[in-house]
Amino acid sequence: MRLLLAVRCFFGVLFNGAFAERVQLLSSPAAEEQPPQRAPAAETAPPPAPPAPKRSDAISLLATLQREARFVDIVSEPLDGYSDAQVGAATREVLTDCGKVIRRMFALKPLVDSPEGESLEVPADYSSGRYRLTGNVSKPLPASGALLHAGWEATRCDLPAWTGGEEAALVIAPAEIEIA
Repeated sequence: MRLLLAVRCFFGVLFNGAFAERVQLLSSPAAEEQPPQRAPAAETAPPPAPPAPKRSDAISLLATLQREARFVDIVSEPLDGYSDAQVGAATREVLTDCGKVIRRMFALKPLVDSPEGESLEVPADYSSGRYRLTGNVSKPLPASGALLHAGWEATRCDLPAWTGGEEAALVIAPAEIEIA
């Protein structure tokens, strides 16, 4: 009996009790009557989900412009056989619809709140990402110049999330087939 207690104590310390309990169960007279207890199966994490197909935000934007405004169709159309009036009439609706898409996704606002042609002061520490200087650019700054274009700034970017498969990640518009 002392030997069994010593073994249980040794294994209890060594294996934090789990192994010692199994040894005690096997060495007890009731071990023949009870089925051996199994250690709980280690919980395995489910296999990681495959990565979602990737699609460039540029492709998503172009696909939206095509779907809602037929943008790719109009810029891909050869214009040689059309008059200026025909081109203007065809592009009016496309440009209107493109504007709706751009306003909805980006909520654009002018970068500078001054009318074009007005004089504007360019600070010495200006950001080339916010201002593009033309003309006498060797003039020391700060300097004044005429505003040629107010620029644009997005106040948000709400591009649609891609939910398609990898085989369609680069598709701008699916082929349309009318079954007869």
